Amino acid sequence: MPIINRIADFHPELTTWRRDLHAHPETAFEEHRTADFVAGRLAEFGIEVHRGLAGTGVVGTLKGSAPGHRAIALRADMDALHIHEKNGFEHASQTKGKMHACGHDGHTTMLLGAARYLAETRNFAGTVHFIFQPAEENEGGGRVMVEEGLFEKFPVEGVYGMHNWPGLAAGQFAVRPGPIMAGSDSWEIIVTGKGAHGAMPHLGVDPIVVASQIVTALQTIVSRNNHPLENAVVSVTQFHGGDTWNVIPQEVMLRGTARYFRPHVQDMIEERMKAIAGSVCAAYGASAAVKYMRRYPPVVNSAAETELAAGVLAGVVGEDNVRRDLLPSMGGEDFAFLLLKKPGTYIWIGNGENREAVHHPSYDFNDEILPLGASYWARLVEQVLAKTAG
Repeated sequence: MPIINRIADFHPELTTWRRDLHAHPETAFEEHRTADFVAGRLAEFGIEVHRGLAGTGVVGTLKGSAPGHRAIALRADMDALHIHEKNGFEHASQTKGKMHACGHDGHTTMLLGAARYLAETRNFAGTVHFIFQPAEENEGGGRVMVEEGLFEKFPVEGVYGMHNWPGLAAGQFAVRPGPIMAGSDSWEIIVTGKGAHGAMPHLGVDPIVVASQIVTALQTIVSRNNHPLENAVVSVTQFHGGDTWNVIPQEVMLRGTARYFRPHVQDMIEERMKAIAGSVCAAYGASAAVKYMRRYPPVVNSAAETELAAGVLAGVVGEDNVRRDLLPSMGGEDFAFLLLKKPGTYIWIGNGENREAVHHPSYDFNDEILPLGASYWARLVEQVLAKTAG
């Protein structure tokens, strides 16, 4: 792979860092050891370190060797997941019930690698901010950093993100202007009926039967209410009710997720979900309480920054290895909150074609791509903040 020679020199050290982070996973807003590790490395590189945004967030600030008023930000996420790791290698998680199953250990390491190289060379004009973000998984650490003044404290003209992508060959990247990751919402429906003896259902209102009808009816939102050429997903992921064999419960709880790319689709999903739950319950003499939680907006890449990134990538891996044909993902990402404030782009780096998918208990980040991702970050800074543009 065509990587920067100096970054290739410390590939073994990057691998050691990545595996250390993998062995010590920390979940949302608890990334204290990870933040200490990141801040320590940045300080060793001679980079100015800022801490405290979103609790465990770390931002490193580096100025180039030439003056310049321009500034950009590069972002990596740091948190792990509540998953029991099933790998048996030496660097497997040492914390029961937690693991780096999404590759944030690799993302953090690649950005540290770029920071080290850029601190040594400073071959750019202006300022780069290295954002190490907590709590990407479910808890919206990106939103919190923005709300706490990320871009007021560190003004930039653009922000860039990157995520590993199992199934995409190592040595390839994927870029796409416009929506690349879906908006991600959560919802909960409490169905209240009337409890009864399981042998005497006629004396009650069975919320399990009612909730089952709601599960089926919710599938019509996508199949019959959404335009066939627009993307949406409504999935029921939890169904809780009852405590024993012979009692019809009083309540049943349904939970799930909704995904979309356009705001009017989000509005339609919420409206139809409430209408369906209310109508089905009314038909059976039950009642519904619906809670719809708007969580992560879609990740929407700006065209100019995406083309800029694609050009940098072509210089690193060749035009043929810059994939533009991958479909957007229905997965969510809180990098969306950063893109609501600043133009930028979010790309995918291939983690290997035969690697376990993210969020799988046997997932592991591919250490071979560490210098490749770091080289992209470094070349991006050098080209966006070229000295002639200062």
